Amino acid sequence: MCFSATASFTAAAVLAPAGVISLGRAWRGDRRYLALAALPLLFSVQQLLEGLVWRAGEAGDLAAVTRYSLGYMFFSWLAWPVWVPLATYFIEPPHRHRLYLLFAILGGFLGGLQYVPYFAHEDWLVTRFLSHAISYGGTELLGLVIGREFTYAIYLLVIIGPLLLSSSKDAKVFGVLVSIVFVMTYLFFTFAYISVFCFGGAIMSLYLVWRPFSSSRGRHEPPGGRPRPWT
Repeated sequence: MCFSATASFTAAAVLAPAGVISLGRAWRGDRRYLALAALPLLFSVQQLLEGLVWRAGEAGDLAAVTRYSLGYMFFSWLAWPVWVPLATYFIEPPHRHRLYLLFAILGGFLGGLQYVPYFAHEDWLVTRFLSHAISYGGTELLGLVIGREFTYAIYLLVIIGPLLLSSSKDAKVFGVLVSIVFVMTYLFFTFAYISVFCFGGAIMSLYLVWRPFSSSRGRHEPPGGRPRPWT
């Protein structure tokens, strides 16, 4: 697979309408899935930002590269570790909410420690352009304290764990798809881990357009066929 500005912009163009469709299906079906259904649309924004990183790099505009890279890494370090646990929180029964809040808090703590220092240390985020990928590297606060491998293990835990532990079959399937992306990235694309993992996750999020909301109606609608209100 070739990664480029074209690939990122194409992914953004596909994911944006897919996300709108996904949200519409959740709104008409089971509104507890709205946050999960928003993932393709959010991934679209992230892929758009990476396309802009490519374009800024091609133009030699280092300030723009930094600006768009910070936008991209906001999703990587903060949005996904918080949004995914909370999105799963809403579709779980009340007695499991505490577990998913703990995932979200851990994700926010992890993401904040990794992302916020970029603004205090401008040289900590280093964007390198490879032949067919972008490598987002540099200095990571937790990497200095507990090591990069352990940091990424926690990161994967707070993103994939809530999906795999979910009582929703569809959330579990999405978690398995993201896990497959992780394995493929680890085996073949470690040189550009963040970029490739997020790109793969974005493509896998297309699953959410078709599966969770139509199939969840029978499980979550009360007698009479009317969807439960958003709670």
